[in-house]
Amino acid sequence: MDFTEDGFLGGRIVARQPIEGFRSGTDAVMLAAAVPAKAGDGLLELGCGVGVASLCLAARVADCRISAVEIEPRLVVLAAENVRANRFEERVRVEDSDVLRLPRHLRRSFDHVFCNPPFHSNAGEVSPDVDRARALSDRDGLGNWIAAGLARVAPGGTLTFILRADRLVDALQDAPRHGLSIFPLWPRRGEPAKRAIMQIHRNSRAPLRFLAGLILHQGDGGYTQEADAILRGGASLALANLRL
Repeated sequence: MDFTEDGFLGGRIVARQPIEGFRSGTDAVMLAAAVPAKAGDGLLELGCGVGVASLCLAARVADCRISAVEIEPRLVVLAAENVRANRFEERVRVEDSDVLRLPRHLRRSFDHVFCNPPFHSNAGEVSPDVDRARALSDRDGLGNWIAAGLARVAPGGTLTFILRADRLVDALQDAPRHGLSIFPLWPRRGEPAKRAIMQIHRNSRAPLRFLAGLILHQGDGGYTQEADAILRGGASLALANLRL
């Protein structure tokens, strides 16, 4: 497998990724920044790819423990190698597993669950690349991903996921009606959001909150100060500090 070696969080995390197929980028870093984890928490990532989101979260939150599952064997191997290369073997464990058919030892409660689910609905175009098609097309349904994640969240914990903004309608059909926050990511000021982070606080009775979100780029194409603090500095999103 041909791969590139890419840096995240200003080079604090280095990850190998396949040149062809699904690749992690800004979405993975933003997802990790949105999880309200603290030291000592146990977390689960569903569909970890090469492990970038889990590694970024482990780098930001000391002493948390992360179980990361991925169905594609080649990505599992790369993710495990990336964990070792970044010296997180004691805190991040990668396993080969189907998100919707977790092994018995992972069918338990976690403080927080997070994921970057497939972006395209069943009706979307399917990539000729098998791995990319599996990563991008939610043939099992976005609702099943939400249900699988919520089933593993402990009372008072959270499920956090990032998705295309135009799939919010699909997600809202299957998400709980309370304890739900939506955080849009705006490409530039005045432009429509292309991504949104959705976070569900289990057992919360708070009404839906549509948050201000974050502008990623300045007019010249560079990152805004706020986005740069997250993508390179390893800061958390304001979303990660909500208490509902």
